[in-house]
Amino acid sequence: MSPGTRALLQMHFCVALWGFTAILGKLITLHALPLVWWRMLLVTGALLLVRRFWSGVLEMGARLLAVFAGIGVLLSLHWVTFYAAIKLANASVAATCMALTPVVIALLEPAIARRRFDPRELLFGVAVIPGVLLVVGGTPEGMRWGVLMGAASAVLIGVVSCLNKRFVERANALSVTGIEMAAGVVFLPLLAAFLPSGEVVLEWPSRHDILLLLTLAFACTLLPFALSLVALRHLSAFSAALVVNLEPVYAIVLAMLLFREQRELGLSFYAGGAILLGAVFAHPLTRRAKLAPANVTA
Repeated sequence: MSPGTRALLQMHFCVALWGFTAILGKLITLHALPLVWWRMLLVTGALLLVRRFWSGVLEMGARLLAVFAGIGVLLSLHWVTFYAAIKLANASVAATCMALTPVVIALLEPAIARRRFDPRELLFGVAVIPGVLLVVGGTPEGMRWGVLMGAASAVLIGVVSCLNKRFVERANALSVTGIEMAAGVVFLPLLAAFLPSGEVVLEWPSRHDILLLLTLAFACTLLPFALSLVALRHLSAFSAALVVNLEPVYAIVLAMLLFREQRELGLSFYAGGAILLGAVFAHPLTRRAKLAPANVTA
């Protein structure tokens, strides 16, 4: 099996796990900001006990540490806006908005990751826009703020993916994961202090939430996040993002089964979702994933 094929399989496994994040975000009763803070804190605490994390950190220079910490701040904002979209709309809408990510990556990855611009990537990225417009049209008016948060989340994870693609080859995946998570743990309380709503980041989870948070942190964050960093060494950020576009499939199906969200969404939502998935499956047929010699997504 070639490194590129193995990387694609790894990404599909990660996406299957990420499909549960929207569902868990819906089930957890915490507000978006404390939910993300606990998610990142639990992952950070686990990695602090791993020797390989520390050995990797000691091998990094101060500049690289600062770079990954900055990416971690952006990652924390991505998750906050993603879970805000779930709370303001629903899990299906939030997950579907992530299909905007390839548009962002198609525009930014050549400059950030320093690779050649491919117009076909921009074409596939732009192809998802009608689908997103249909998705918006299929949501009730009261959910539009959720759509806006979802779009902001897609932009943020696009930037994170491009930056991780450029720098991840310079450190091991566990160390990168730990630094980015720790940066979010430090940043979010500072962000909460400036929010006009006065949201409390240190909100203590209920017994119901603790088990769900542990599942979210380890099964749906630590494992797929570190594995996706490894996979991205052999994939472009754009190719990885198109695979990640399958996440709404898992999220929507699960949301239908658990929350019956199909009652809240119109026909155009599903038509838009079909366009988004069409772009996912069409891309591999027109272009093989390039085997980049080293270089996540989140």
